[in-house]
Amino acid sequence: MALHHARVPAPAAIADVAPESVLLLAAGRAVLLQLAHPAVGHGVARHSDFPTDPLKRLHGTLSYIYALTNGTPGQAAAVREWVDRAHAPVRSEAGADGTHPAYDARNPELQLWVAATLYDSALLVHEAVFDPLPPRAAEALYREYAVLGTALQMPAGAWPADRAAFRRYWNDAEARLGVDPAVRRVAGELLAARNAPFWIRAAMPVARVLTAGMLPARLREEFGLPYGPWRDRVFRAVLRTAAVLYPRLPRGLRHAPMHHYLRRLPAGPGA
Repeated sequence: MALHHARVPAPAAIADVAPESVLLLAAGRAVLLQLAHPAVGHGVARHSDFPTDPLKRLHGTLSYIYALTNGTPGQAAAVREWVDRAHAPVRSEAGADGTHPAYDARNPELQLWVAATLYDSALLVHEAVFDPLPPRAAEALYREYAVLGTALQMPAGAWPADRAAFRRYWNDAEARLGVDPAVRRVAGELLAARNAPFWIRAAMPVARVLTAGMLPARLREEFGLPYGPWRDRVFRAVLRTAAVLYPRLPRGLRHAPMHHYLRRLPAGPGA
């Protein structure tokens, strides 16, 4: 997906990358990859309120990311406490027939997978829209992304040591992903967004194409997402357009979602 990019200053840290609203193009990919982990998928299926509040997970995830990467110390502490408290009761037993493992939202291994999907999905879009990062900058950025897991129960040592180690971890984890009817139902509810505001529902056809185009073909098929030549053309056209137009937008406009979410959080001590 290498494209011609407009020149923008090279990001120096996660605080420069995370606020880019274009990364939201991969939000569906990240969530579906999380759901494809058998433990996560069934845990969400048992505790999911996607049908009644499809944006709740997105709002929570974005508040968490923006507070950790660009918020005040008080905001970062507040979202860590909020997420930890929300995760505490989210547990499920293993399936008696062996169909799925036990799930505990505070399990460090599962938090590693969730953080990994956020990093990998952000990187996918960033590399499609902006110039590639120099190797040293890319390694530094990768190490900083560990905070999305270490802010909770994930030990720092659980985050793979470098990008090469991450890719090995990712390939191994991806091979063990799978989608069954329960998880497919939850994903379908998410992508239908029936109870979302009108402007979200209007954008969902393109969002579904982007999500399908960014997923591995095997998982795309298991989720039952249609994808053929014309959808692939739409997918590539959206990324080409983003690569041409998005870097030319004013920084304040590109970072507007981050500012919106941070304004909703109390600054707290250390502001």
